[in-house]
Amino acid sequence: MGNIVAIVGRPNVGKSTFFNRLTETRSAIVDSVSGVTRDRQYGKAEWTGIHFSVIDTGGYVVGGDDSFEIEIRKQVQLAIEEADVILFLVDVKEGVTPMDEDVADMLRRCKKRVILVANKVDTALRINDVVEFYAMGLGDPFPISGMNGSGTGELLDEVVKGMKDEPDEQSDLPRIAVVGRPNVGKSSMINALTGQDRNIVTPIAGTTRDSIFTRYNLFGFDFNFVDTAGLRKKQKVNEDIEFYSVLRSVRAIENSDVCILMIDASQGLEQQDLNIYGLIQRNNKGVVIVVNKWDLVEKNTNTHREFENMIRERIAPFNDVPIVFTSVINKQRIFKVLEITKQVFEARSRRISTHELNEALLPIVKEQNPPPSIKGKHVKIKYITQLPTAYPQFVFFCNLPQYIRDPYRRFVENRMREMWDFHGVPMKIYFREK
Repeated sequence: MGNIVAIVGRPNVGKSTFFNRLTETRSAIVDSVSGVTRDRQYGKAEWTGIHFSVIDTGGYVVGGDDSFEIEIRKQVQLAIEEADVILFLVDVKEGVTPMDEDVADMLRRCKKRVILVANKVDTALRINDVVEFYAMGLGDPFPISGMNGSGTGELLDEVVKGMKDEPDEQSDLPRIAVVGRPNVGKSSMINALTGQDRNIVTPIAGTTRDSIFTRYNLFGFDFNFVDTAGLRKKQKVNEDIEFYSVLRSVRAIENSDVCILMIDASQGLEQQDLNIYGLIQRNNKGVVIVVNKWDLVEKNTNTHREFENMIRERIAPFNDVPIVFTSVINKQRIFKVLEITKQVFEARSRRISTHELNEALLPIVKEQNPPPSIKGKHVKIKYITQLPTAYPQFVFFCNLPQYIRDPYRRFVENRMREMWDFHGVPMKIYFREK
């Protein structure tokens, strides 16, 4: 199951810089829509072959100074509930502050692994200032510099201690997660599907305490729901803050094969829907978009098509995904959702033999549409094969891979999507030298 590491701490201790260093991105500095894209606080990291997700709780503080403390408490509380390891960042230059003590107090009582990280130890002189953090009772502080990276190696060794990389496969059954913003009808969807007869639902406790799989075996369908609906009940904090529902989705997405992303037809596609869609895509999961509450939308002759086009425009470039319009309340088209989800699962696990790939694609990439020549250099593709991974990845062996441009890559991907019906499935194509 996915390992989740959360970074907590008061504002301005350097959480974003540290987050960037772990996930090797610069994304937290760049904000395409100011104050809207919260997606930047989630990233994937890897250390000594172990992969984990990093969540920076920093960018989620909303409101003025008086609400800071309440916000930070909420974030720490949520990190305690959701993460496997909590990194508590403090600032060596400022020393221990009352707010740090407050956070330390919450963390001492929790059962999770907490690692105290003393940031901004940018010079050797600062190393002595780390001593005062021993008083917090959270074990040895790890001195690091988020700016220049010193100390992060030792810290990461500690973070990945005891983590396993490969998910424990629950079974060969497809794992389906229903995700989306609060109140779009996720629980109603699962209840409508499983509600006829409670005994077809057999909860199997997942390997992590909170990803419970619900076996669904009815009408010729057999799979596990990754049951996120049950997670929300104990949550007291107000769920409207984007952070909470994104964090709730992270584990569900990571534990699934295919995600059913539900959006509310009466509200249209919101930024947060796009954030969740981005998470699904970055985790390379299959996806079916379900536009629920379609019964509430004023019907014009053309709304359906227009709405669908609007969605495809906004989720581009990866917009080859099935979109189903439902009304869960009226049980409209909910089995259609299952049928399509099953097709997406099959497409995601589809294996195409090397023989078939080369026979079907080589004529296209060699004769009909070879890569355009750049600076007089002609790229010749010799051979194609599929990698043995959980989702479709293909390698095209050629003489000059560096001259392949994105438009050509997209052209090849689109042809393959049509030929082998990879509808709703992220795929990767690599060009390598033979």
